[in-house]
Amino acid sequence: MERDVDATLARLYTTVPGTREMVQRSAGVLVFPAVVGGSFVVGAEHGKGALREAGRTSGYYSTTSGSIGFQAGGQSKAVVYVFNTRDALNKFKASNGWTAGADATVAVGKVGANGSVDTQTIQQPVASFILTNVGLEAGAAVGAAKVSRITL
Repeated sequence: MERDVDATLARLYTTVPGTREMVQRSAGVLVFPAVVGGSFVVGAEHGKGALREAGRTSGYYSTTSGSIGFQAGGQSKAVVYVFNTRDALNKFKASNGWTAGADATVAVGKVGANGSVDTQTIQQPVASFILTNVGLEAGAAVGAAKVSRITL
């Protein structure tokens, strides 16, 4: 998993200039290298990832989300949460099952006109980036993804 996390971060840094510095300044970064979804009317997504603080893995987590509505197919994406403040990271770590959007407001990582991560994204307590096979999924929110600590 560590290699997949490293590869996902390297891809984020290449895709969105300025994210390397953002992650380095952050309190922590939660990386899900492969969130795999499949659906036919009812959809589900699941993935495993690692939380890194100061460049070192401090825990492993799983993410799960579901949806209902007309849909078909499957996909894989990488999801990265950047905890820009210590308070946001501490609340996440203290939770017993954290849900994006319910337990914390998660800003969608945005790219500014200069092609780099924009300043509003850097100022949010928690920002998320979704990477697909073709790059950054612009404007995509993580929805109500539930994140839980796991043991590998």
